[in-house]
Amino acid sequence: MNQHQSSDPASVPVLPRRRLGRTGLDVSILGFGTAPLGDLFARLDDAAAIAAAERAFALGVNLVDSSPLYGHGLAEHRCGTALRRVARDGIVVCTKVGRWMDPFQGRGDGSNFAGGQPHRAVFDYSYDGTMRSVEQSLLRLGTDRIDLLLIHDVDVWTHGADAIEARFREAMDGAYIALDKLRGERVVKGIGIGVNEADMCVRFAKAGTFDTMLLAGRYSLLEQPALAEFLPLAETQGIGVMLGGVFNSGILATGAVAGAKYNYKEAPPEVIQKVAAIERVCRIHGVALPIAALHFALGHPAVASLVLGAVTPEEVERNVAALSTPVPPALWRDLKAERLLDDGAPVPA
Repeated sequence: MNQHQSSDPASVPVLPRRRLGRTGLDVSILGFGTAPLGDLFARLDDAAAIAAAERAFALGVNLVDSSPLYGHGLAEHRCGTALRRVARDGIVVCTKVGRWMDPFQGRGDGSNFAGGQPHRAVFDYSYDGTMRSVEQSLLRLGTDRIDLLLIHDVDVWTHGADAIEARFREAMDGAYIALDKLRGERVVKGIGIGVNEADMCVRFAKAGTFDTMLLAGRYSLLEQPALAEFLPLAETQGIGVMLGGVFNSGILATGAVAGAKYNYKEAPPEVIQKVAAIERVCRIHGVALPIAALHFALGHPAVASLVLGAVTPEEVERNVAALSTPVPPALWRDLKAERLLDDGAPVPA
C-alpha cells in the first residue's frame, strides 16, 4: 500500500457522475484540479503530490484538470505519472491552451508557483501556438490523447481591459479554429474555455460552438454573478459546466478568519462580513461552511463537476467525504431569507 494512502478506502462513498454537456462523457461530480501540483505558493514533495492524484483516481474521481501554466509544465508531468498507474480509458483528461513553454528561457519573475519547471510561459492564442501547446501537453502527460481542451485565461483578469479585445479575436481566429479541427477529427471529445469571468463565458458561447466551460470563482456560496446570464445560456446550449474556485480562493474553506484569502488576495472587510454571516447560519444548522459551499455549487442543473485542488491524499478524502454529508434544506431557505444567497439560485434537493 502507498504510504500516503488511507488504509480504509471502503469508508469513503462512491462519487456520482453527471453527463458533461454534449461531450458524451460522464464525469464525477468532483474533479481533481492540479494547479497545486504545480507548486502553487509552496513546493511539494513529488511523491506526495503524485499520491494525491492516485488517491483521487482510487476514490472514483475520473476527471482531472490541468494546464501548461501550472508549475510551467510540472503539474502535467506529475499528472502523467499518476495516469500511467491507472487504466487511461477510465480517466477524463482535461488541459488547456493559450500558453506554450519555452525551454530556452528562464521562468522570469512574478509567478505564483514557488517551484515548477524552469521554462518561460509564452502567451499564444494563434492556430500554430495552440497546436504547439497541445503537442507539448501530450508529451508532458505521457498520453496519446486528451479528452477535453480549453482555451485558457482569455479574460480581463489576466490581460487587462486594454488588451482583451485583441486576445478574444486572436483566440476565436486561432485557438478556436485549431480546437474545432481537432474535435472534428475526433482527436478530442470536447472543447471549451477556462476563465475567471462569467461575462467572457457568455461572449464565447455566443461566438462559437463549445461543449464545456470551466468557470472559476464566479458561482459560489459567496457570490453568483454567473446565475443571471451564463448558466441559463449553458443550459440552453447544452454546455457542460465545470466550476473551479468554489471556495473563492480559500475564504469559504477557512471561514472569516484573519488573513483569509479572496480572489488570491487578503479578503476585504465587506467579504469577511458576508462570509461571517453565512457561517453563522451554517452553524445554526450544524453544517460546516466548506460542506455547504460544495453542495450549493452542485445545486445548479448546468453544473456537472466541481474541480477542486488537493495536495495530499487526506485532502482528497475530505473533499470526497464532504459531498456525502447531508445538508438540511432549511439552510438554503434561511440563507435566502437573510439575503445572503440569490433568491433565484437553485439549491440541492
